[in-house]
Amino acid sequence: MRGLLPRPSGADPLVSGRSQLLRVGGRSVAWLPPLVLLFLIAVVDWASGSSFRIISWVVLVPSVAAAICGLGGTITAAVLAVVIYVVEDRAWPHQYRTGLPDFVLVVLGGALAVLVCAVRLRGERRMLHMQDIVETTRRAVLRPLPPGWGGLDHAAVYLAADSVARVGGDFYDIQPSPLGTRVLLGDVQGKGLGAVAAASALLGTFREAAYHEPLLDTVADRLETRMRRHIRYGAAIGRDEDDRFATAVLLGFPPADPGHVEFINFGHEPALVVTPGGIRALPPGGRLPLGFGDLGGRPPGAVRAPLAPGETLLLVTDGVSEARDTAGRFFPLLDRLTRAVAADPGTAEPGRLVRLVRDGTLRHCRGRLGDDTTIFALRRPRPPGEP
Repeated sequence: MRGLLPRPSGADPLVSGRSQLLRVGGRSVAWLPPLVLLFLIAVVDWASGSSFRIISWVVLVPSVAAAICGLGGTITAAVLAVVIYVVEDRAWPHQYRTGLPDFVLVVLGGALAVLVCAVRLRGERRMLHMQDIVETTRRAVLRPLPPGWGGLDHAAVYLAADSVARVGGDFYDIQPSPLGTRVLLGDVQGKGLGAVAAASALLGTFREAAYHEPLLDTVADRLETRMRRHIRYGAAIGRDEDDRFATAVLLGFPPADPGHVEFINFGHEPALVVTPGGIRALPPGGRLPLGFGDLGGRPPGAVRAPLAPGETLLLVTDGVSEARDTAGRFFPLLDRLTRAVAADPGTAEPGRLVRLVRDGTLRHCRGRLGDDTTIFALRRPRPPGEP
């Protein structure tokens, strides 16, 4: 899963978030461009003679520092610019000096650059603080899954269409229980905080119901009820939730039947079973999307399908299936998987499979995702000693 690396206690968030492009060997070299510019201006001014005095251009030096350096670096650049200006200008005869007006320009330019740098750093601190809040929210919705959680090998990646917000309506989780491991993946219609709130509500219900309820059908009913309650609550507080719904796939791995999987599909893309020998799709298992359950009759029960240990289930949201290239063509997921597995059967391993789909999707749409994208792969491990 995507996430921020933990920051050392007491570390300056501004230093942690600063661009790595101006670092060499872990050390900042942001001071180098202003220093080089200052040196070049001084050399050119001295070498060009009295007919082309450019020493007042040193006013650019603190401006460049304000854009890439910290406050201390910008103050240093401003002071150095004034010092170099005074020293070099006074080295010329009186009639060739640029004089007081340019000196005032350099001093004021340096002072304004320091002010701009302070404003920039304050904005960066606020932005990093907001990113930390968003990351905390995302991790609360999409909790980290330990390796082997629920007795399953798994791998997942979540890519938000909004690269700044980094959170959306996609959701997934694995819930171990005494009745077998249950898995949920889904996509709430819409974007923004409303979609995040709906995803959080569904995940909370899933984690409780999947642990306590003996039947997968009952877990599905609880999810449907929770979605309708969430819609009614949103309407009661004045939010427009009338068209809110969620597509999802609910899976159950019965401990007494390791050769099969149970599932209920709420209008979502069917899961794919990826094996070294080929790819097949699970049956549709059709229920209406969550939130629309009252529009149909009695919902169908869980579907049981063969799934041997070592066979990988791949679940994706429509950020993958609806990714388009510049010509408007959809991402050919099944074709890419078929060719990749045929070339290397080891591609069916969950981690490699998720990376393959992620990289293929991003290349296909050139990094411009039209929707939040989740790629989730899981499988029962083979018994020890079995190839």
